[in-house]
Amino acid sequence: MDKIYENNKLAKRLRANVGKAIAEYNMIEANDIVMVCLSGGKDSYAMLDVLMSLQKSAPISFKLIAVNLDQGQPGFPKDILPNYLEQLGIEYKIIDEDTYTTVKRVIPEGKTTCGLCSRLRRGILYRVAGELGATKIALGHHRDDILQTLFLNMFYGGKLKGMPAKLVSDDGNNVIIRPLAFCHENDLIKYAELKSFPIIPCNLCGSQPNLQRQVIKEMLNDWDKKYPGRIETMFRAMHNIVPSHLMDNKQFDFKTIKATGLANQNGDIAFDQEVFNHPNIIKFE
Repeated sequence: MDKIYENNKLAKRLRANVGKAIAEYNMIEANDIVMVCLSGGKDSYAMLDVLMSLQKSAPISFKLIAVNLDQGQPGFPKDILPNYLEQLGIEYKIIDEDTYTTVKRVIPEGKTTCGLCSRLRRGILYRVAGELGATKIALGHHRDDILQTLFLNMFYGGKLKGMPAKLVSDDGNNVIIRPLAFCHENDLIKYAELKSFPIIPCNLCGSQPNLQRQVIKEMLNDWDKKYPGRIETMFRAMHNIVPSHLMDNKQFDFKTIKATGLANQNGDIAFDQEVFNHPNIIKFE
């Protein structure tokens, strides 16, 4: 009985988090055609499952098309996704593009393949979105991916830049959405087990042990164990940005600021230390 209760609670939490992200960022609008990118991993399966569930009760009408890119990697089981999607009764498209051979030819052995692999994949998916008339492209990145990207950019790129829940693609033609933006990875792991998704392992990118992302992931997991609540607080910080208290002249015009004689509640207290009360942690339950 407790197991059933916990499973129902998990499903409701994921559904609520996805619904919240969609509403907060206006991800899906009436009559949208949403191309749901399905890799065969736990995250994209969960995204499709929850979107199909929300579609049934949504106050607006929108269409979902599941799309998988078969990149020609050795041992990729070509029948799993078509069989699964046929059972769901959802419209889908499988794209056969051998990017694997290109990546292996260009990238030396032992080097990470993510950069080239993602560029090739992105270009193909953008093209297919145009062919399908998709108005939105849904990707399965979750909260932990977003935080990892923030730290990757800080540590290795020297940028305060994360992974947005919604953006316009670099070619200017596509709107990308991340409906799992508020979902915990641990919840997605449990949900995949609950739903018995037919997971297809990827040997192209995420399995590489020397990935910088893997290093960041281990660091954040260690913090989460040592300091419970820290991850939620950091994620909350991404929702509360104060450009005037950073250092980027492009985001805030520091050169022209002057004393006005008027109090500003967002102004700097200058000589006093900030007082941090117990953090008001976001809990997605």
